Amino acid sequence: MTNPRRPIPPTPPIRVAAIGLEHAHIFGMTQAVVSAGAELVAYAHPDAQGLAAVYAKAHPNARAVAEPKQILEDASIQLVLCAAVNADRASIGLEVMRHGKDFMTDKPGMTTLEQLAELRRVQAETGRIYSVCFSERFENRATVRASELVSGGAIGRVLQTVGLGPHRMNAPSRPAWYFERARYGGILCDIASHQMDQFLHFTGAREARVVASRIANHAHPEYPGLEDFGEALLEGDGCSGYLRVDWFTPDGLSSWGDGRLSLLGSEGFIEIRKNVDLAGRPDGSHLFLVDGKQTRYVDCSQVELPYGRQLLGDVVNRTETAMSQAHCFRACELALEAQAGAERLEPGRRA
Repeated sequence: MTNPRRPIPPTPPIRVAAIGLEHAHIFGMTQAVVSAGAELVAYAHPDAQGLAAVYAKAHPNARAVAEPKQILEDASIQLVLCAAVNADRASIGLEVMRHGKDFMTDKPGMTTLEQLAELRRVQAETGRIYSVCFSERFENRATVRASELVSGGAIGRVLQTVGLGPHRMNAPSRPAWYFERARYGGILCDIASHQMDQFLHFTGAREARVVASRIANHAHPEYPGLEDFGEALLEGDGCSGYLRVDWFTPDGLSSWGDGRLSLLGSEGFIEIRKNVDLAGRPDGSHLFLVDGKQTRYVDCSQVELPYGRQLLGDVVNRTETAMSQAHCFRACELALEAQAGAERLEPGRRA
């Protein structure tokens, strides 16, 4: 795990731009680097309505450009952010790296193993950064605090991770590509990339494989391309993991999903409630720690989110403090392997 305390990148500020504003995650990604001192100078999106219009209001000093090439050919721009349609992110990232710029994309960073192979080749050739913003870890204060606690030996060696990633469907508000398998990549490729990242990060596994995985469309026949449920069992060197992702968050919950992460250690355990505490504490980022001495709630409200600052430092110093390139690609690869090898459960079938 990397040290969250690194020097702030020097002035002048790093100039960044955005290509592809198809997912609201672009707002958190932009905030991560702008709050760390970067300057957002431009964005390219074919539709001036929707998220692009909201993005323009949020960042009035950034200019809208008609074509991505205006960003790609601007030598002063060092880092490009991307939340395009899932299937398009790899091709955009390839062009960004070939133009000598670093790249930060929303998850999933790609939707096929073939895209991953090409990204690995071009990244190695260019030496540019291809970073996937795993927001469940990088943008959740409790998960950042858990990294510090685990690094400090608070629960001993992590033996297992259990990651749950439920989401609310909100189908009427989603564009058509969310329901097209080839464009979003499948539920394990997409959502479960978070859990793959956290499994590798917290266990420190050098070797990992997908033992079994399953997907289903249990309750949404009107969207035949949708997978509304996915699960996978993972194995590492001396550790294991389980994950479940779904689109079944009921409307009665105050959050879009009761995301959870449980870390079983040799000397204790940690549970994180990422978005909501059912016991009534407000907001998200709730961490519970049990060790040989006590059970306690850990206040994470003041924990720094270091990803944006670390990534800017990596852009300047050509380091890997935010996340190693090998880790980034391997987390994505596990998600793609789980997706490709998943058994499909048919509606009404009992496991």
